Amino acid sequence: MRDFLSGAQRTRCRLLADAAPARCAALLRQGEVAAALIPAIEYQRMPGLYAVEGVAIGSKRAVRSVVLALKKPLKAVQTVALDTSSRSSASLAQILFAEFYRQAATFHPAPPNAARMLAEHDAAVIIGDPALTFDRQGLEVLDLAAEWRRYTDLPFVFALWAVRAEAREQVQALDFIAARDAGLRARSDLAAQYAPSLGLPEADLARYLMENIHYGLDAEDLAGLTRYWELAAKRGLIPEARPIQWLPHPAAARQTGAAGRRR
Repeated sequence: MRDFLSGAQRTRCRLLADAAPARCAALLRQGEVAAALIPAIEYQRMPGLYAVEGVAIGSKRAVRSVVLALKKPLKAVQTVALDTSSRSSASLAQILFAEFYRQAATFHPAPPNAARMLAEHDAAVIIGDPALTFDRQGLEVLDLAAEWRRYTDLPFVFALWAVRAEAREQVQALDFIAARDAGLRARSDLAAQYAPSLGLPEADLARYLMENIHYGLDAEDLAGLTRYWELAAKRGLIPEARPIQWLPHPAAARQTGAAGRRR
């Protein structure tokens, strides 16, 4: 995203970089933006979206920034607080409890405050910067991407770029792969920039960005994403698991349009 904000593609679009994933989905649903990096679960809740190939936010194994913190043993958990700023993580937790832990629990949306969430519930899903920095003393902490890998042997995709069908021509001038690659090259700089405000060692944050987060969308990632959607549909978290529709490449879109005119 840095490439869209201040890099080579900054003049091609206006990027809103301060919105949480759930807020990004709301902006896309309301038609206020042409494209957004949205929670993966939200792709299935909004008709008429294209997905961008090759770019996502996920994890091949442990992600570190999406965790389940427990005050008591897993089998004794009855209530779980869900961070309202993410939808994919909340759905993932519900799937893990129902499909793999075989543990009945009730789930309660809550503002992202780890101490308050755990004061009021047996466990809490904590995401993002708070998951990297909250006090873990006296808690059992499960990495949700690692748990997904343990039970499915697949990576987990938390977010993907989605485009409104009617806005696709506005977006096709953007090179998402180039933007992703520019971001990959900037990871050390980003770690140096943000480590002080997070209170983390720069090397630790750099390791997180380089080893825990996966920014692509390869065949294995798609298999994990498909499995996630299938289980989400089974649990009633989405109406159905629709096949993914990719954003057409500009050349292909022009050829389709020309073919349509010839007919």
